[in-house]
Amino acid sequence: MIQDGESMRGGLSTVRREGETVLRPWRAWTPAVRELLRYLEQVGFTGAPRALGDGPVDGHEAVSLLRGEVGLYPWPRALLADEGITALGRWLRDYHEAVRDFRPSPQAVWCDPDARWRPGLIMRHGDLTSWNTVWTDDRLVGVIDWDLAIPGEALDDVAQLAWYCVPLRLPGRQRSVGYGEFGAPLARRLRLLCDAYGTDPADVLDALARLQRAETERIARLGPLGAEPWATFLRQDFVPDIEEERAWVLARREDILGRA
Repeated sequence: MIQDGESMRGGLSTVRREGETVLRPWRAWTPAVRELLRYLEQVGFTGAPRALGDGPVDGHEAVSLLRGEVGLYPWPRALLADEGITALGRWLRDYHEAVRDFRPSPQAVWCDPDARWRPGLIMRHGDLTSWNTVWTDDRLVGVIDWDLAIPGEALDDVAQLAWYCVPLRLPGRQRSVGYGEFGAPLARRLRLLCDAYGTDPADVLDALARLQRAETERIARLGPLGAEPWATFLRQDFVPDIEEERAWVLARREDILGRA
């Protein structure tokens, strides 16, 4: 857990803890994300930080601290367990239910400048990786880092969660999070996630393939413009990695669905 006075670098921003708050750099989309977080607070959703307004440092906003262990590598014990992936599926189900009636302001600007709200979409968290989850006493506290929130399809959030937290990733990355030489029990963990959320694993795999392709296209579109984090993704040559993971999952689809 980040200590009081400590700074931590994420994929997009360097944040700093000050007491029970976290200071984050102000971005063009900060007002829209703040509106979303305040709506979640109003409807009683507790699995996200609260937006506290402008921070004491110019150019920063303040959000409430979620106390616990972040899902960095190797993963916390809770995230490796079946109960962890089930908790994530329930969290996402509850979040989507909480945000179902949210309508962003017409002037809302998101991290992807081309993103637009339309009826039928939902506000996705947009960055559902293990390192944005917070755990304490084997319990999911919530999900942090809402900078990449974006209007989109609900199933894409499930697919992203499956990608990073089942995890539907190459064997070396499965081992790096804490699974043994045989990797994660992918079929079981995907089924647990989908059962907890209430969707079909086959639909999630289809959505994941689309999401991965869309992400490579977004890196190619926004990276050359210097937009973060996609400019960094482009410099670090993430596109071939994503394409490799996409092909790996597609080739093992039947195994992952437990049909082999």
